[in-house]
Amino acid sequence: MRKYLKMGVPLFIVATLITTGCSFGSKDAATDLDKPQVNYVEEGEQIDLDETGEETEEAEEGEEGEEGEGQTDAATETVQRELYLLDANGLVVPQTLTLPKQEGVLKQSLEYLVQDGPVDELLPSGFQAVLPPGTSVDVNLKEDEKTAVADFSKEFEFYDANKEQQILQAITWTLTQFESVEKVQIRINGYDQEVMPLNKTPIGDGVSRSDGINLESNQVVDLVNSEEVVLYFLGHQGESTYYVPVTRRVEAGDDALTAAVKELIDGPSIGTGLVSEIQSKVNLLNQPEVKDGTLTLNFNEHIFESIENMSVSEDVLNMLALTLTEQTGVDKISVEVNGEASVLNQDGEPAEPVSRPKQVNEQSL
Repeated sequence: MRKYLKMGVPLFIVATLITTGCSFGSKDAATDLDKPQVNYVEEGEQIDLDETGEETEEAEEGEEGEEGEGQTDAATETVQRELYLLDANGLVVPQTLTLPKQEGVLKQSLEYLVQDGPVDELLPSGFQAVLPPGTSVDVNLKEDEKTAVADFSKEFEFYDANKEQQILQAITWTLTQFESVEKVQIRINGYDQEVMPLNKTPIGDGVSRSDGINLESNQVVDLVNSEEVVLYFLGHQGESTYYVPVTRRVEAGDDALTAAVKELIDGPSIGTGLVSEIQSKVNLLNQPEVKDGTLTLNFNEHIFESIENMSVSEDVLNMLALTLTEQTGVDKISVEVNGEASVLNQDGEPAEPVSRPKQVNEQSL
């Protein structure tokens, strides 16, 4: 069912945010937190890890001065991490939270997924952590395989069996935000798990992002002649909105880029609680073209939120950028309308191609 969420969001230009530093996220947050954005680690960004998968950092030395002037107080240092949490509809959603900066970033990220733990005071309204209370974890990194091994305590087994897939997805997508991790293996008290403890969801030799997130139940059953695409729609809690990744299996035929755009236009599935700002009358006029990492999309005029101002809503542009930069070889998107690139940004200036944002659904104090 297609629904349109009209929040009075500021108009944004069709074809561009700024560069890698752009951030996307919820508006008019229902908590005391600022506007959520997104925190995706950029491809190619390196994180130094020691043999245990922990971040190695050298203390910065300030220039000597009177009474330690120029020195950094490490206790006040913070860093943004992307944590995958559950929203009120049971969907796995990235939220970028500000955490204390410390060594062992992989372990810390999972510790902030534990209920009744340090994440509780940071949770946005309507969200909850995914791991059972009292769960402890150690993380080791197989650097040659880019595999993170998460070793949980016995308390891990006391999760809600109905949320088993969501828990596995939250662990996997939280750890794979780091460039050094591509797959995740699960252990309990040092013992490898080939399946999850309760409903036996397969783990095998590791789970990756290619296994999907928020898998739709009405998927195409022909696995041979179908493929998966990750789409970003809008979730909402009160007056705030946020971006939600959904894995949808579609029939093979169109190239992945065309398929992804068509599925975005079709909108979210009924019963998910998700909405879209892309109108059903929107059409892609040409097959998308990628040149030097920039994907050009040519739509009809229905992509505009305001035809008079030749403007597209911020949410539409964000959904396109988040979805299409999931595809290999796409670094930026450029939007045209009826073959014309004469679109303006929110400042009334010519728009530039939009890079994938570094931050999604960011909650900042």
